[in-house]
This record gives sequence, structure tokens and C-alpha cells, in this order.
Amino acid sequence: MSAPPAGTLRLGSTAPNFQADTSNGPIDFHEYLGNSWGILFSHPDDFTPVCTTELGAFAKLEPEFAKRDVKLIGLSANSTDSHKEWIKDIDEVSGSKLSFPIIADPTRKISHLYDMVDYQDTTNVDSKGVAFTIRSVFIIDPKKTIRLILSYPASTGRNTAEVLRVIDSLQTGDKHRITTPINWTPGDDVIVHPSVSNDEAKTLFPKFKIIKPYLRLTPLEVNNN
Repeated sequence: MSAPPAGTLRLGSTAPNFQADTSNGPIDFHEYLGNSWGILFSHPDDFTPVCTTELGAFAKLEPEFAKRDVKLIGLSANSTDSHKEWIKDIDEVSGSKLSFPIIADPTRKISHLYDMVDYQDTTNVDSKGVAFTIRSVFIIDPKKTIRLILSYPASTGRNTAEVLRVIDSLQTGDKHRITTPINWTPGDDVIVHPSVSNDEAKTLFPKFKIIKPYLRLTPLEVNNN
């Protein structure tokens, strides 16, 4: 398989580092993440309806992400002063207490670095004619490797429960040599990884069942949190 073009982010790419102003002050992205997992998610604009509901939902779920050692960080195409005023609205509307940083990206420098610019809708621009961002999500592991990329159009809000579910799947898979089936949530049966032989599986997963030679299910009796 040929490598992607230079500058193109794919699953397995190293998340590019950057410095930025945020609603919580200046950051170096990699330093902010430290040895934790991270979720970087972008928003087209401050004081907009869909974005307001999304940030409120992420803020209310922040304790669940923290249990999983995941740091949240948002991005929107406005100044830090605008972000700080917007957070007041977000907390009022959603009943949240948003504490994670929101990156200020008025020039779209970081949005271009992560390919989060809205190319499909040429009318989705600010007063200076600069394209807004789409709704992107990047899950980044402690090695700074991108493990998930999701992109939504500006018109469609995300599903925070799905982002949390993917974190659970990735962390569980990394720890236990398993993969997760469709619609999996913690507590459901998992799939024994193809690299695990049946003899190994008898030791690792005593209750595993062979559905097909290539599909082996097992309960996983661990506390993922």
C-alpha cells in the first residue's frame, strides 16, 4: 500500500503538534495531552445553535471521559474573548460547567493542519470570506497516534455517546487482544482477535465460543473504567 500524500492525516498518523490560544490560555497541544488520550473536535462558529448543544453535551460528559484518562479540547473559528462569552451561553442552555479549552482559530491555521475546513459548502464562510470548519472528531492515543477520524457536515450535530463508545472499544481492544462487534457497548460479548489461536483463547478467554472459524465471541469480565 502506498503512503498517503504528505500532510494527509489517516488512522495511524501522528497527530500534528501546534501552539494556540484557547479559552483557558496558551497551549502546546502535545504538552496539553501529556500521556493521556485526547479528543480534538472542531466547530464552525461561536454562538451558533448546533455547536452550542454539542459543547454542552461534551461538557456534561467530561467526568466520564476523565474516568478513561481522556482530555477534551474543542476548536472554533473565533477569538478567545468570543469563546469565553459563548461558554456562558453554553452552560446556561445545557446546564453544564464547561472547563476544557476551546482553541481560537480565526485564520483556520489549525483547521487546515487537520483538514477540518468545509470544502463542500462554498457559502459557509465568515465575514472575511474565510471558510468555516466542519464538525470533525479526532481520537488520539497516549502515543499521539490518531485512532479515529469522524467528519460531520455543519448542519448535523454529533453523538457524544458514540465518541465515548469508541474510546471504550479502543482502550478495551488495546488491553485485551480483542475487537468489538457492531453496536458493542461495555458488558457485551467481544470478538477474539484473529491473532489469538484457539489454544491461546482457551487460556485467555475460557468462555469463548466459535461461531465460525473466523468469528469467536467471548464475554469479557473486566471493569473497563
